[in-house]
Amino acid sequence: MDSGKKSSKFLGVRNNKIYMDLKLILREHALQFLPAKSLVRFQGVCRDWRLMISTPFFAHNQSLSFRSVSGLFVLGNPSTFISVDPQSCGVPDPALKFLPAPVDILSSSNGLLCCKARAGDQAYYVCNPVTMQWKKLPKPNMEHGNEPAVVLIFKPSLLNFVAEFTVVCAFRSNDFDDATEFEIYSAKDGSWKMAKEINFTVKKLIPKSGVCVNDTVYWKTHAGILSFDMVKDRSQILYNSSNGTLGEYNGKLCSASITGRVLQLHQISNIYSNTMQMGSDARLWDNSVTIHIPSEVYADSNSSYFRSILYVGSDIVVLRGGRKIYRYDMKTKETKFVVEAPESDQLSLPYVNSLVSL
Repeated sequence: MDSGKKSSKFLGVRNNKIYMDLKLILREHALQFLPAKSLVRFQGVCRDWRLMISTPFFAHNQSLSFRSVSGLFVLGNPSTFISVDPQSCGVPDPALKFLPAPVDILSSSNGLLCCKARAGDQAYYVCNPVTMQWKKLPKPNMEHGNEPAVVLIFKPSLLNFVAEFTVVCAFRSNDFDDATEFEIYSAKDGSWKMAKEINFTVKKLIPKSGVCVNDTVYWKTHAGILSFDMVKDRSQILYNSSNGTLGEYNGKLCSASITGRVLQLHQISNIYSNTMQMGSDARLWDNSVTIHIPSEVYADSNSSYFRSILYVGSDIVVLRGGRKIYRYDMKTKETKFVVEAPESDQLSLPYVNSLVSL
């Protein structure tokens, strides 16, 4: 009998140790890979979790570890948020009423949003919609107009606990007709700086279409794609016959478009092909991926803009078929229904649910 009691007691201690080890593993090695909304809820699990999740060090690790697209900000007045998983991903105030003034969302990058006030001084703001932290940027050196083509660039870094982001703005020149100039804000320097480059070939930029890939920013225009290399301070126009949604695939710029029931993803091959000598085999675009869209994406769509690509990047394509949002995984080739959204042809921006600190 005594032997049985000792054995039972030993098993109880061992099971308790396994539980404690699992709890420690979850706390130290798993929580940082979860979206911000889940982490806010998990603060109620116990005091230890609450204290750890609320530390700047944990917020920094989470911004490094969690990079998945959590949803889409639908741009409007006010803005709304469509979550890929309402239970785990979300923001407390999608209309961003915590900012000092009503704003339009211009760009999104790894948990941060860049916005511009609709009235008054039309100031730029960068904010985290989860933590509701924000920063007002100083006034630019030049007037950017009512529809600036802005791209926010934030790359979480192991060594920087405070977000060192960059804002790149392409705008119609105030000094030259039919010219586009570039102004760059650096959070590290805390100031705006005009680029020396001026592009005289672009007639009309499409705001909120820009992406950044490998230190080069790209915007859609009515005559192709405008690229601006921030390192070389150089711009050029790239031919883009598909007029597709811009994104990143395999570390390169891509353009995704839908024709009929086929989604074509074209990946940039040689950005300097238009400078090659005649007869060169260099091509600007490669036909990287062809996706036959499942019939369910078309089941609830009666017009072309309800069959659109909302986001492409990191092996993921987010599609709209009528009122339904789908997620296509280019690795597994699986299509997953995400959420039903209001009927709207408004633009949307991808968003990552991050605790990044400003």
